[in-house]
Amino acid sequence: MRKYHALPAALMAALALTACQDGTGTQDEGAATPHLTATATATTAPTKAAADKASTTAGNTAADKASTTTAGKGTKPGTAAATPAARISCNGTNTTVTAKPVRRPINHMLITVKNTGSKACDLTYYPVLRFDEMQWAPQPMEESKPQSVTTLAPGQSGYAGVLLSAADGSGTGGTTGHKLTVGFQGPTPNSSGGPSAIPQLPAEGVYYDSSLSATYWLRDRDEALSY
Repeated sequence: MRKYHALPAALMAALALTACQDGTGTQDEGAATPHLTATATATTAPTKAAADKASTTAGNTAADKASTTTAGKGTKPGTAAATPAARISCNGTNTTVTAKPVRRPINHMLITVKNTGSKACDLTYYPVLRFDEMQWAPQPMEESKPQSVTTLAPGQSGYAGVLLSAADGSGTGGTTGHKLTVGFQGPTPNSSGGPSAIPQLPAEGVYYDSSLSATYWLRDRDEALSY
């Protein structure tokens, strides 16, 4: 049932006076009804408008609050989304590098790279090796290629195994190297990953021949020496 607010006192008095009049002065029912309807409508209309305004204001307030809350949780208006941090390559400035011949397997050497920086770095592809002033580049052992890049957290180490010479003597141009330069690659093949490293070799040097090759950078020492 639709509710109406209380009628003003003047209207109540007019209605009471009309009810007390006799037959000659009494307005007929048909005349009184339009007057009551018009007055009631006029009284109700402002009330409905106020209710609509209140509803609209409440709706706007809720929308503003929701917008403010959403903006607070996400990116601030007018600012660009944060871009991923650039990858860092491991190289001679953020690592220590050692190169040591091993007894088993024979004619092998292990290169160890330890991340001494404060951020993670990537050992991409394989080490680029150069003994003394050699003019040729050793080939990588493709069968050792890992499924993903070897990433080193601060303090972690990565490894590469090096075949120095053929066990059956099939290699040619054998010689002894006294200085080794270990180069690092960048995100794309054969690109520079930064300064090279020069690990210390045994005083007697390291013998190698044309069989010289290296594995890809790997996370596991034993795996690096398994090729």
